[in-house]
Amino acid sequence: MTIALERTPQAAPRIGPSQTLQNGLTLAWRNITQLKHSPERLMDVTLMPIVFLLLFLYVFGGVVAGSTHAYLQQLLPGLVAQMGMFASMGLGTSLAEDIRKGVFDRFRSLPIARSAPLIGAVIGDTVRFCVTMVVLVAFGSLLGFRFHTNPLSIAAAFGLAYAFYFAVCWVSALVGLIAPSPETVQGLAFIWTMPLTFGSSVLLANTASMPGWLQAWVKVNPVTHLADSVRALTVGGPIGNHAWYTLAWAAGIVLVSFPIAVWRYGRRV
Repeated sequence: MTIALERTPQAAPRIGPSQTLQNGLTLAWRNITQLKHSPERLMDVTLMPIVFLLLFLYVFGGVVAGSTHAYLQQLLPGLVAQMGMFASMGLGTSLAEDIRKGVFDRFRSLPIARSAPLIGAVIGDTVRFCVTMVVLVAFGSLLGFRFHTNPLSIAAAFGLAYAFYFAVCWVSALVGLIAPSPETVQGLAFIWTMPLTFGSSVLLANTASMPGWLQAWVKVNPVTHLADSVRALTVGGPIGNHAWYTLAWAAGIVLVSFPIAVWRYGRRV
């Protein structure tokens, strides 16, 4: 008599939110340590703030504010918002490249939360934001920029910028997961970053000269709220509800883009 043995497949153990976050932080640290061996990945976020600051300051400074020194005080806080948006675009390209190389396929064989590699990639990428801000403020200070508020307000300004950067990183990750190839990510990313960054108060604190339809867009633009918040918290002036609107936009972006990105990630890899 022959006894047939059947192997019953075992369900994968369920991983809770805390374990998922721990796995994500572990992979985030892995991504950060990789930057030590590939510092060229930070070249764009190192050079971009310098080039943009010099370009906008000396092209628009005299026309907008009468002098480059006066314009620098309103330009640099605006560039904090704009540089964060541009720096986040690198995440989508990096994700698409890793997927093409099969990096995320190898992660699937590990006993970790399924979404942990995506969470680790987003958290690890925030290092690029920190590098961008350090270079921007340091170079701006050399040109004559000075803070006019207290350290707590300055920390709140960059905390807001970091929170917004973390939120838009999920949009960039989603673009990287949707794009058919790494080469197409930049093109898709420009579709949503250009209207947000240039159709805002980043370059002009006073938007009264803009046509009515553009003013309407600028008023609801989340980048405008972030730029005006950073200006008020770093060089002074009324902040109004801009900080609350910035936080509300950041929370809304995460609530919408995070589940879609995780769902798309599950279907892509």
